[in-house]
Amino acid sequence: MIFYLLSSMASRKKNLQGLVAATITPMTEHGEINLSVIGQYVDYLVDKQRVKNIFVNGTTGEGLSLSISERRLLAEEWVTKGRNKLDQVVIHVGALSLKESQELAQHAAEIGADGIAVIAPFFLKPRDKGDLTAFLREVAAAAPALPFYYYHIPALTGVKIRAEELLDGIQEQIPTFRGVKFSDMDLLDFGQCVDQYRQRQFAFLFGVDEQLLSALVMGATGAVGSFVFRDLSTLWSN
Repeated sequence: MIFYLLSSMASRKKNLQGLVAATITPMTEHGEINLSVIGQYVDYLVDKQRVKNIFVNGTTGEGLSLSISERRLLAEEWVTKGRNKLDQVVIHVGALSLKESQELAQHAAEIGADGIAVIAPFFLKPRDKGDLTAFLREVAAAAPALPFYYYHIPALTGVKIRAEELLDGIQEQIPTFRGVKFSDMDLLDFGQCVDQYRQRQFAFLFGVDEQLLSALVMGATGAVGSFVFRDLSTLWSN
């Protein structure tokens, strides 16, 4: 009953759509994360780029190259500095260790993030859809009040499970599942995701900048990228 209520809370959060900035991680010349500039970064995105949704600690932010403590500090700073300025702060919490991923997911919930995303583990890779779903389910359960997104990027993970296959029945396994960040050049797979699961009102967030126009034609509901957003700000209504 408690899990159902928390899942219902997640479902009431507004859909993630439109432009989503994949944030970089600012560093000092000594290789330490530079939290002092994140407030300015938020203002730049909002005032100059007209972007109010962000994706933190992903590939652009080199999240998998950071320590767990660094990822926690970054997540806290983005949520804090973005309060009352950003619409949604989604934290990528994927890790090779299930326990670390769960820890990051729980932390994201505690600090007031608006959603979490998870990449497939890529050292000991899931063999099939069942393995991958089981991993994602355990991470999502650590933050049952947050919308959950799968971060599909097979070129980096080497996990070739098609997104369309994964989406089949996933909401029954993960009630908080809300969409996919699709960072792959397989437009056939992306198009099948949109065609078959549009009625679920999933977020279909495209993550390959150079193919974005094609993805828009196929029904992408948003884009997560590191390009300059200014000229794209009218593609979606936020």
